[in-house]
Amino acid sequence: MKLGIICPSEIALRRFMPALRLVSGFEFSGIGVCSKEEYFGSNISDEEKLKKILDGERGKAQTFIDQYGGEIFEGYETIIKSDKIDALYIPLPPALHYKWSKKALECGKHVLVEKPSTMSKEQSADLVRIANEKNLAIHENYMFAFHNQLNSIENIISSGEIGDVRLYRISFGFPRRDIADFRYNKALGGGALIDAGGYTIKYAMRLLGETAKIKYAVMNTVDGYEVDMYGSAALVNSQNVTAQIAFGMDNNYKCELEVWGSKGCLTTGRILTAPDGFEPLLTIRKGNVDEVRKMPSDNAFKKSIDYFEKCIRNKDIRIDTYRKIIKQAQMVDEFRKLAKK
Repeated sequence: MKLGIICPSEIALRRFMPALRLVSGFEFSGIGVCSKEEYFGSNISDEEKLKKILDGERGKAQTFIDQYGGEIFEGYETIIKSDKIDALYIPLPPALHYKWSKKALECGKHVLVEKPSTMSKEQSADLVRIANEKNLAIHENYMFAFHNQLNSIENIISSGEIGDVRLYRISFGFPRRDIADFRYNKALGGGALIDAGGYTIKYAMRLLGETAKIKYAVMNTVDGYEVDMYGSAALVNSQNVTAQIAFGMDNNYKCELEVWGSKGCLTTGRILTAPDGFEPLLTIRKGNVDEVRKMPSDNAFKKSIDYFEKCIRNKDIRIDTYRKIIKQAQMVDEFRKLAKK
């Protein structure tokens, strides 16, 4: 199956392409660079500056071609409509996911879109509707969900080694980046909830199950920025088990899970961001005794691409994926509504 990329983004070059090489079901065909009209900063009045930006995008795209082959498609519309492409990976800023995923689906392309799928449940449901009508796959790339450390942790919990779970805590945050980063641009879908909070919500739902509901939510701002910069919430399931989540993009780095049980406590770092080849460490404390265990490494990005291929070929998996995309978008919407009360 021939796959193309919309936008020569950093994550596409650094993470997606090395993982794609390991997947047998796809052939990289090329990368689309935006036209002047398609550029998300096309309101720039300085023509020379805009030309420099677009030339820079083409330069980035050439790096892909030099390393991986394929061709450069001039314009997102061009690659979307090309009969040389069967599926598209879309790593654009979040506010652009809906527009270009919709166009891709309407042109009969399967879509692997970076998280979040869109900015709202309404938009995500619309993409799912189109995909379902056209028997197409759409997969939201929360790749951490495919790392085998999650299964290892769940096996420890279900074994009863740390007793009955009293509380989950999930924390994900990182230091402030350059002001030009899209994460701090409201028009491009910036904000800590969209960028970091979605991870914690998705993992909390996995741990708590289908009955999880958000009981309270808080979004915080920082002077000089137009988007939310950090936040927190509590989710509770039908058994009254609670998951506390916290996230931010003006924080000291943290990417941790804590599971507090009646007999012990489990903690681990890099729970949402473990790269290929990294061996996560897990600590189990019983009383005042700590035991550190090394968990196996994994390639979560490759496994997410593998899953995308399964979505394309298996209708049941595809339908389940539709449901998960809508559920995730619904929970983020609910968080936002509760935080504004």
